[in-house]
Amino acid sequence: MPTRKMTSFVLPVPVTADKPSLQDNTADLDRLRHALRGQLPDSRPLEIPFARIVPLCRRFRQVGFSGVALVNDLPDKWVLADFLPAWPDQLPAMALDLGTTHLEAILVDLLTGQVLSAAGCENSQIEYGADILSRIHQATSARRQMREVADLSFIDPGLAVLQQSIVTCINGLIAELASGSGVATSDIRALSVSGNTTMAHLLLGLDPFHICREPYIPMANVVDSMEGRELGLILHDSAPVWIMPSIGSYFGGDLISGILASGLAATEQTRMLIDVGTNAEVVLGNRDWLIACAGAAGPALEGGVARMGMRAAPGAIDFVSLDPETYALEVRTIGGAPARGLCGSGLIDLVASLYLARIIDIRGKFRDPDQDSDPRRSAFMRERVVVRDGQRAFVVVTARNGLMPREPGTQGMEAPVSLEPGMAEERLAGAAMVSETGADDEVLLEQIDLDAMIRSKAAMYAVLATLVGQVGLAFSDLAEICVAGAFGNHINPRRAITLGMLPDLDLSVYRAIGNSSLQGAEQVLLSRSARQECLDIVSKITYVELNVNQDFMNRFSGARFIPHTDPSLFPSVPLFGEEKR
Repeated sequence: MPTRKMTSFVLPVPVTADKPSLQDNTADLDRLRHALRGQLPDSRPLEIPFARIVPLCRRFRQVGFSGVALVNDLPDKWVLADFLPAWPDQLPAMALDLGTTHLEAILVDLLTGQVLSAAGCENSQIEYGADILSRIHQATSARRQMREVADLSFIDPGLAVLQQSIVTCINGLIAELASGSGVATSDIRALSVSGNTTMAHLLLGLDPFHICREPYIPMANVVDSMEGRELGLILHDSAPVWIMPSIGSYFGGDLISGILASGLAATEQTRMLIDVGTNAEVVLGNRDWLIACAGAAGPALEGGVARMGMRAAPGAIDFVSLDPETYALEVRTIGGAPARGLCGSGLIDLVASLYLARIIDIRGKFRDPDQDSDPRRSAFMRERVVVRDGQRAFVVVTARNGLMPREPGTQGMEAPVSLEPGMAEERLAGAAMVSETGADDEVLLEQIDLDAMIRSKAAMYAVLATLVGQVGLAFSDLAEICVAGAFGNHINPRRAITLGMLPDLDLSVYRAIGNSSLQGAEQVLLSRSARQECLDIVSKITYVELNVNQDFMNRFSGARFIPHTDPSLFPSVPLFGEEKR
């Protein structure tokens, strides 16, 4: 039996009661309740759900009125979920990052905190829309035809389809996690879910109609826990489901998880959290105050804008290096798979490298090779910069036939890529060098992609600068900047600084924290104080709306150059000859 103090979502409690007799005719349920009440750590009410009375009383009598009660630890009460003959070997529970495009989950032993298995899959709702707005449209297809909802129990058929889709998807993960750890799905005793506000609504079957309509009010930000069976999930019948609370339509439980996982709200020092997905969501603060905002800085970095953009998945180029002296080009993909596109870190690496090699100018425009005074650079540009659909593009990886695409009239075959030794292997774990001819189709960076990238990086920097400015601080006042998600795991902060995407600070200030959404969901399974901290975070965050913030718009305009219209903000980034301002 573990000796550590138990504060997990499901609490095992040893219970021994006197056996019934002619002198003691207390009913089985009352006997169990009385014996358990004396063993609970506080005086919160004890609830025994009606649906559990028969199996609980039968089990209690079968084991001789002595065993271990499993009690769900909810904010305002204890709920008796099961009764076991002995202390369990494991108490599996599931933490889920409910992403818009991808789901990640782990199975955790509540007794030890050990991760038993992990799994992930694509969000099956993508079939009905790649983005949140498309899914809200699908979920409100019938609702939009009504001026008022006369039947208060009405459920839009589109919403029902999306809810069933995500429940089926989650059940697939439950089955995979259970198989991977050698347990039955019905042995999983709890679930915590971390996702944005819309994804939470679609899972719970809550009407998202007003989320995208001014003044953008969700149906619920904080929802009491429910049992998994109420959602159709194949967990234990009494498994509680904790949905991470949200702040509003555009500030969801995934960001609350990030604040929890980063420890942002637990220290005296002022720190920043950046989470880049569909939006760039940013939180600034310490244990005394928190301020947050979100801006559309993510799509070009995650495949939403760039034609060759994609998520950080096998085949995504996540590292690019271009030597500004020799013009040797080095490319790596996640998993060593043939290159299929560029994820956010690869895009940042590439654009920063093109700037430092002077292939693009401060506006993010391809320079004219015929106007370049450096013969070697001019020759490289003629090899790599091609015209597609009337606009210039840079060939990152050529097609499998091995021939360099070029404009009519150019000469020569493609030079082999230089594979320089000494790369930062620790940053590229799981990645591998790819051949110049390793892709089925060529991987291009087009001018339209560059333009989108410049807008996204400008939006990112403007979001950060606006938020810091709101509280009268400078970037140099920050003790740490945590960067979450796959973006944080793969990004090279030095390259992002070169572009003017992140502030020009010592690299020791930046810390990649991985999937903070999943980490927060795991913490609430294991710790009562973490569950309470989530609710406390919600109560003290100030949210800044950027859509009507003139300061943000001004900063955005100033940041639409590499690295910025004010080069003094980026002293470590070189300026070149005619580009010095």
